[in-house]
Amino acid sequence: MSSILLALIGIAIVIAGYLLYSKYLSKKVFALDPGYRTPAHRYEDGVDYVPTNKYVLWGHHFTSVAGAAPIVGPAIAVIWGWLPALLWVTLGTVFFAGMHDLGALWASNRNRGQSIGTLSGRYIGARGRNLFLVVIFLVLLMVNAAFAVVISNLLVSTPTAVIPAWGAIVVALLIGQAIYKLKWSLPVVSIVGVLALYGLILLGDAFPVVLPDVIMGLNANAFWIIVLFVYAAIASMLPVWMLLQPRDYINGLQLFIALAILYGAIIISGPTMVAPAFNTNVPEGTPSLVPLLFVTIACGAISGFHGIVASGTTSKQLDRETDARFVGYFGAVGEGLLALGTIIAVSAGFQTVAEWEEIYSAFGEGGVGAFVNGGGAIVNQGLGIPESLSATILATMAVLFAATTMDTGVRLQRFVVQEVGQIAGVRVRPVLATLIAVAVTVALTFSAGADGSGGMLIWPLFGTTNQLLAGLTLSIVAVMLLKRRRPVLPALIPLTFVLVMTVIALLVQMVDFYQAQNWLLLGLDIIILVAAVWVIVEAITAMGRARREPADLDDADEDADALAGR
Repeated sequence: MSSILLALIGIAIVIAGYLLYSKYLSKKVFALDPGYRTPAHRYEDGVDYVPTNKYVLWGHHFTSVAGAAPIVGPAIAVIWGWLPALLWVTLGTVFFAGMHDLGALWASNRNRGQSIGTLSGRYIGARGRNLFLVVIFLVLLMVNAAFAVVISNLLVSTPTAVIPAWGAIVVALLIGQAIYKLKWSLPVVSIVGVLALYGLILLGDAFPVVLPDVIMGLNANAFWIIVLFVYAAIASMLPVWMLLQPRDYINGLQLFIALAILYGAIIISGPTMVAPAFNTNVPEGTPSLVPLLFVTIACGAISGFHGIVASGTTSKQLDRETDARFVGYFGAVGEGLLALGTIIAVSAGFQTVAEWEEIYSAFGEGGVGAFVNGGGAIVNQGLGIPESLSATILATMAVLFAATTMDTGVRLQRFVVQEVGQIAGVRVRPVLATLIAVAVTVALTFSAGADGSGGMLIWPLFGTTNQLLAGLTLSIVAVMLLKRRRPVLPALIPLTFVLVMTVIALLVQMVDFYQAQNWLLLGLDIIILVAAVWVIVEAITAMGRARREPADLDDADEDADALAGR
């Protein structure tokens, strides 16, 4: 099968989704209003609430939600064959992820930029809010711990990515000053930032940074993990305009350039998909395609983590409500294109089926390493870029995305800790909340030893927990739509599908964990399963209540205040 044809079909589907379906959602379902006074303007504080150019905000949102997950998930899921992964990524992006991300952004924007966790208390009930906070904290814990391990592994295995990975922070700080203090035009900032970033990539490829085996009593992986958490803690407390926004914006541009390089190489070289469309010879121990495909890919098609970001930071920076279509839905499209590129890279980046099967010898193999190696080979064949530099470009992309997700993830963990404090009647200051969030995550990361491998302990449950969170978010969106008498099926269909697949996946995994006598994961699985069933009951009750109540066109007092303040 030609990889060129698959790339063109996949791109056409997700772009058509943005041009057509997102337009329908924006006008008929969410009724986005250009005159609505957004929380970024009403509560502007220069730290979290900052009206932001939609292109800059898209860069922040997209790179925050992308991370390494849309690479890791599809790269693992290809073990069942490239066709199931391709169908779920493309159709999931259009009808599930786009709806979810845009809906979460709209819901928060219409409620003072409040987080999805807070909104659950209002629209689902107090029990729903408590469930939400537990699930959100678990997801953030998994993301931050696991991504720290993924980044450290990449910095050790691909030392040419060290200089561009850390140099990008300096570039971002300078760009933040250029945009907000020196008032440079966005096109000039974009060109300068991208040139600086790719200059760092060339420098890193020429001067790889290899750490000693032992540094301050730690191995190289553990050292990088500690440095990453120190950085993430500091970055999470800085004003968003200073580092978070410009870093994510430049990373967003870098992603599309890297994707253009990858897709351009695919079109020029036309590599054959050596992986099977449907793999009938899966390795022993590989779980069933249904339902595990839908929780393994997760972020490549729909992800509850996106709702946390959309309501946690993005909604507080939305300049105009109509920008939500570009920022939210097109952010999902960008992630879908990354997942699609990953599928092609790990399916066509190897010479033979035997070579591919050697990489995919067991479930969970492949991942970022397969993407960097397979994608690097395609770029080398198609564009003639040396394999080392090709691998550096792709590894840097993965590192920067995972790092920006950590930036946002630690910031969001701080918000969750503060929300829990409010519920308990205790005021938790930002610095203390950040220290608590980082301390818990570091403790998990090093719980299995000094190598930091503990960060991956609960990763097998990330997909199911993440999809449960997506179901929670969609239930809030559905209740808000019912209260306003808007079309609810665009939210209800993905909500039902995601929750059903999540429950089945949790039951399947429960049996596996029990047979493996993995009591930690079994216990967490049971907790998440109870939460999933509880969510279904609470969501059905809340939607029934919303249907019976009189229509509420404004729905929230904040809406009336904002509309009156045009």
